[in-house]
Amino acid sequence: MARVRLSVEERRAEILRVAVEQIEDRGVSNVRIADVASALGVSSSLVLYHFSTKELLVAEAFAHAAQGDLAHLRKLLSKPRTSATRRLRSAVRWYAPTGQAKGWRLWIEGWAAALREPALRKVTHDLDEQWKAAIVQVVEEGVAAGEFVCDRPADAVWRLTAQLDGLAVQMTSYKVPLSRATMLEWVDDALVRELGIAREDLTTRR
Repeated sequence: MARVRLSVEERRAEILRVAVEQIEDRGVSNVRIADVASALGVSSSLVLYHFSTKELLVAEAFAHAAQGDLAHLRKLLSKPRTSATRRLRSAVRWYAPTGQAKGWRLWIEGWAAALREPALRKVTHDLDEQWKAAIVQVVEEGVAAGEFVCDRPADAVWRLTAQLDGLAVQMTSYKVPLSRATMLEWVDDALVRELGIAREDLTTRR
């Protein structure tokens, strides 16, 4: 059967999707252009036509993988007629290592590889900034609405995401004897501490 001819945009998206799968299976250091091409049933030269180096392919694959999670985060944080407290807690619980956000293994691979690859370092840094900016915005909205007491929202978000990222590394890399209930309790503790709110407000504000 003849192979379906794809547009440039469709072909690039297909290559990025498979590159993400290969990175998840093999790790950044072990994945090769040939692995991606073989999984697609195409030549390595075709992959290189769209992405001139492995480093560029990996960097764009990370950006591609993160877009879905970023879109969902923004959706959670922008729900109409919902308090900032409710929106933030929902988003943070989804983002937490025990939540449903995808790609913690992929992010950890990316952080490690970014130490040596400038293109990937720029991509992961830019994506991290987008995550933080989205959360800072809802914290600022909560302060303006009188829900939060937080003089420096950006600092609070840095501390909050640093805790979540650290927990993710522990939970993903090791067999940590930490239950989901305990993890979420710690997340709530961080929200109470950083936002100057009462714990009961986390569940009662609508």
